[in-house]
Amino acid sequence: MDFHDFEKRIAKVTKMELPGEAVQFKMAPIERLRELNRIAKDKVKAKQAGVLSLFYPSEDFETRLLLILRKTYNGVHSAQVAFPGGKLEKGDTSIEDAALRETEEEVGVSRKYISVIKKLTEIYIPPSNFFVQPFLGITTESPKFVRQEEEVEALIEVALRDFMDDVNITTQTLSTSYAKSMEVPAFKLNGHIVWGATAMMLNEVRELLKMVL
Repeated sequence: MDFHDFEKRIAKVTKMELPGEAVQFKMAPIERLRELNRIAKDKVKAKQAGVLSLFYPSEDFETRLLLILRKTYNGVHSAQVAFPGGKLEKGDTSIEDAALRETEEEVGVSRKYISVIKKLTEIYIPPSNFFVQPFLGITTESPKFVRQEEEVEALIEVALRDFMDDVNITTQTLSTSYAKSMEVPAFKLNGHIVWGATAMMLNEVRELLKMVL
């Protein structure tokens, strides 16, 4: 889709109700749902993070969505596809501020070029004990990405048409931090399998876009 057309349509999202957890849970493993139901959501004890679902024009003005591939490290989110973003730090004024700061650090897009369109549904991630607040945003400039090499293995630029295509919703047998050989719902985007919390948040973004595109 031409980005100018996308920009006009996405503005309608600001007045829409969020699809919420019901849509997120469509992309959640059954074991994860059971775990979420067992855990009390205590925000005093859990850590907080903000992430950004960023749409932007390619050089030929086709609409793209940015994801990142995290580095391989000794942690629960090693080598996973994710949104740019990260945890709330002392200098951040809000979760949105944290999402914008981390996006700038990880992929090099300055917050002054990003418009946050909507605050999405918060999600709890049991393995890392984080509440993650996603935001939907756009930048009208074709970004000159600068990858943060210490944390980001690769940038994944997903065409809007591929993101919205039902053929890219699949299932995958994976081993997680809380279950072995588990079949999980997932997106297949640019050759990458996107599952877990990122897939759940993506599904809410996708549902919103289906209402306006």
